[in-house]
Amino acid sequence: MGGLAAGTAGMLTMGCRRDTGSTPPESGAAASGPPAPRPEDFGDKTLLVLGGTGFLGPHVVEAALARGWEVTLFNRGKTNPQLFPELEKLRGDRDGNLDALQGRRFRAVIDTSGYVPRIVRQSAELLAPSVGQYVFVSSVSAYADFSKEGIDESYPVAKLADPEVEQVDGETYGGLKAACEAVVESILPGRATNVRPGLIVGPGDPTDRFTYWPARVDQGGEVLAPGTPDDPIQVIDVRDLAAWMLGALEAPHMGVYNLVGPRPPLTIGGLLEACQAHAAESSTLVWADKEFLEAQEVEAWMHMPVWVPPGAEGYEGFTKISDQAAVDTGLTTRSIDETVRDTLAWWREQPAERHEKLRAGITREREEGLITLWRQQQESAAKAQARLAPSLRPRPATAGRRLAWALG
Repeated sequence: MGGLAAGTAGMLTMGCRRDTGSTPPESGAAASGPPAPRPEDFGDKTLLVLGGTGFLGPHVVEAALARGWEVTLFNRGKTNPQLFPELEKLRGDRDGNLDALQGRRFRAVIDTSGYVPRIVRQSAELLAPSVGQYVFVSSVSAYADFSKEGIDESYPVAKLADPEVEQVDGETYGGLKAACEAVVESILPGRATNVRPGLIVGPGDPTDRFTYWPARVDQGGEVLAPGTPDDPIQVIDVRDLAAWMLGALEAPHMGVYNLVGPRPPLTIGGLLEACQAHAAESSTLVWADKEFLEAQEVEAWMHMPVWVPPGAEGYEGFTKISDQAAVDTGLTTRSIDETVRDTLAWWREQPAERHEKLRAGITREREEGLITLWRQQQESAAKAQARLAPSLRPRPATAGRRLAWALG
């Protein structure tokens, strides 16, 4: 559908140039000097989180604290600085001001805020001599394309048209993430864990690319729903992602992992049914097919969040990415019912100004207009079919003539 690639900018941007590259190497030559530290060299559970106060970061911190980790945050102090007053907070800037990290040792680091290879290189090179494991949060957008089902971690990654580009947008996001992965692995060979999540959802979602559905269905009335109820979707609850990453530190698990879910597989119908189950008001789902939505310039993913039409060119496997490696190393996913319930509870607590305009999806006014137009087109098509029906009905005839009519 038009605009699909550009519309997925962000945690799941898919619009970078998809020249076939290769998966970042899983091992490499160690730098000269003292032996690189390993996780088992550290007697304590010390964790550095780069970022830590956005969407994913707080869930990582909460999961780490619950499992007995001693957590330190490094960031600029601009996003939600009031969070975690009890923790050590190091102030600085990833681009050129890492002084607060000089001389510090940590068993592990989780990088939730890396987008540009040059900047990721700065932190990776500084920390390499003093950390046992570096977990980098990448994205499934790092893949070269989604043209096959069951994409696993060996699938080729995206390659930037200009290796020097640093602008993060719908054309570059995936390639930049893939390049960041390669930087981390090259600097910490055998000590890097590159995590490729799908759409991250749950309480605290700042994008509304999932929250749109619980919030909209909660209002009741007629809800425009995309495609068919059986169309597959994939999401990962932010808490399940955080829990897996902490498990990857404790095992430890190195390498590349897709973090998608849930299990069993989910459909857009299943998601909307869960939304209805927890909504304050009753609603009716009005399913409109992908051809109608495309004709009306209703974009998959941004206007109809979470959903990508089955068979969309270049995205045939986008909703069927393999999670087997993560499952084999401990990934468990909660039910979509729980994710919807908790997301909706969080959403209801947000201030009125946050509710005024969702950051994804369509407005109620446009939704009403689209539903009206869809119904008009369906009624017109039904009337046209009814007019044609008499002419298509076979006249009484011999068996031979009936067969000739059927084959004609």
